[in-house]
Amino acid sequence: MENENMGNNENNEILEEKQEQNSGIQIADDVVAVIAGVAVSEVPGVAGMSGGFAGGITEVLSGKKNLAKGIKVDVGEKETKIDVNIIVEYGSRIPDVAFEIQNRVKKAVESMTGLKVIEVNVHVQGVSTVNETAKNDTENTDN
Repeated sequence: MENENMGNNENNEILEEKQEQNSGIQIADDVVAVIAGVAVSEVPGVAGMSGGFAGGITEVLSGKKNLAKGIKVDVGEKETKIDVNIIVEYGSRIPDVAFEIQNRVKKAVESMTGLKVIEVNVHVQGVSTVNETAKNDTENTDN
C-alpha cells in the first residue's frame, strides 16, 4: 500500500513540474500579431491592412511585407486582445467580412499559442475601389 502512495506522489510531483514549466512561456506581441495578420490576409473581401505612416515607411525601406501591419495586440499571461485595422474591397458585405476575420483570427491564435482570445475588434478604415476603377477604365477604352 505504501508503494502505491509513493508512486502517486511521484506522479503528482511530475505534473506540478510540467505545469510550472508551461507557465514560464511568454509569447511576444509581435508573434501574435503576425499570426493574426496571416489569418486576416486569407479572408475574402479584405483589400489590405491599414497601418500607420511609420509602418508604411518601414515596409518600403526594408522591402519586406509587414505581416503585422494594422494589427495591435495586447498579450496577458493567459489571454489576449487583438485590434485589426482593415481596408475592405468595394462590394464586399462588411459585417460578413468582419465576422469571418473575428472567427479566423480567434481560431488561429488560440490553436497556435494556447492563449485565450477574449476580444477581436475589427476597425474598417476604408474601402478599396482600385478594382472598380480598373474595370471602368477598361470599359471606357473599349468604346
